[in-house]
Amino acid sequence: MRILLLIVSVLLILISLLQGGKSDALSAFTGNTDLGLFQNVKERGPEKVISIITMVLGILFFALVIIIRITE
Repeated sequence: MRILLLIVSVLLILISLLQGGKSDALSAFTGNTDLGLFQNVKERGPEKVISIITMVLGILFFALVIIIRITE
């Protein structure tokens, strides 16, 4: 079970690194107040697939941690 948790953890990290940023990080340093934090942006194509995979892996990670904690 711990090996599965390790695999899910590594996949979650790799998929998270593949995701593109939602806002321009440089604007935070230049003082631009319009960061677009609450802007409704639709993901399409590969971005949507990566987002769904990230969500599924996150839920799987959470469930595995709870299951491991209960069984030990």
